[in-house]
Amino acid sequence: MTSNPYDFCIIGAGIIGLTIAYELTKRHPSARLIVIDKEAGPAQHQTGRNSGVIHAGVYYTPGSLKATLCRKGVPTITDFCAQHQVAFEQCGKLIVAVDNDEASRLDGLFERGQENCIQVKRIGKAEMAEIEPSITGVSAILSPTTGIVDYAGICHKLVELLTAQGVTFQFDTAVTDLRETSDEAIIETTQGALKTVQLIVCGGLQADRLADMMGLADDFRILPFRGEYFRLAEKHNAIVNHLIYPVPKPGLPFLGVHLTKMVGGYTTVGPNAVLSLGREDYQRSFFEPADTWRTMSYPGFWKLINRFKAAGLSELKRSLSKSAYMKEVHRYCTSISIEDLQPYRTGIRAQAVDRNGNMIDDFLIKKTPRSVHICNAPSPAATSAFAIADYLFETGHL
Repeated sequence: MTSNPYDFCIIGAGIIGLTIAYELTKRHPSARLIVIDKEAGPAQHQTGRNSGVIHAGVYYTPGSLKATLCRKGVPTITDFCAQHQVAFEQCGKLIVAVDNDEASRLDGLFERGQENCIQVKRIGKAEMAEIEPSITGVSAILSPTTGIVDYAGICHKLVELLTAQGVTFQFDTAVTDLRETSDEAIIETTQGALKTVQLIVCGGLQADRLADMMGLADDFRILPFRGEYFRLAEKHNAIVNHLIYPVPKPGLPFLGVHLTKMVGGYTTVGPNAVLSLGREDYQRSFFEPADTWRTMSYPGFWKLINRFKAAGLSELKRSLSKSAYMKEVHRYCTSISIEDLQPYRTGIRAQAVDRNGNMIDDFLIKKTPRSVHICNAPSPAATSAFAIADYLFETGHL
């Protein structure tokens, strides 16, 4: 019997940390488990500020962890929501081509969806007009299993279930240092030190800093990208029946400005993607010197910016100008005006970038004898969360 207070400690009460905790309680029901987070409650960052989409997995490279775990994640997350009365809807998604060039690029997406064993259907202009009268395009791909969900609601339900199972939660607890011996991991925090047999780090926007403490972040750094959304005026609550996405631009890492039904009964539009000077600067109101220096001092940042210079300037223009933002939306939906754009929460995406300036496109997991670090968990990480937890056990990471 170990003398450590805990068998497992999880840093991070976002959806990945909480689904790992949930899986742990099923596989090790008598384990002593603590979840810590620097915020006052769960899902305060990426989990609670994303677009709320259950991704089907159309876009991802066949055979990648993203493709595999997204496909497995969809039924697990919808089953959980159905069982525990968390709001969700599989409303489907249309990827809309607005001209013949984009229509030809749909062929590749359609083939990729089939390779990933995703339900996809090509539809023409007439059928699109029938099912989405407010949307203009020449053709589209329908992904019927794509959906929407309240990810923060999932997290609050998980906290409730885990607390009932005897899991300890310690919020308002920031990590100041990590180290390990042959027998234990030691977590220094603002609330004192904790010891555990196994440490699991789900740090999101702070993943590289936490990995640095264990000597695991030499080859990547988290760069924060702000995603700015608007909520449409109430008269547009039912403007679409599906999620509406543009055809992705070749060579660019983000999916473009889209219309999203939300489980609250309203519709959002967004996001763009602009570099943030603070990893948690949701109001764009402050300059965070430590975050900015960590970004600017990284060689991979400058290589990335040079590669996507034109795209970055376009994103910045859309951030500064609602007219430029609307120009993207009007490509496929002309009935929305600037006056219809109302304030909505901003999200910041944690994007891992290697030293050569390449965005790390897949999940990145690193390990020491006493710790496992989820270093990069880009979209569709929320969709895949239950599947990621299962994967860590099935592959021997835990």
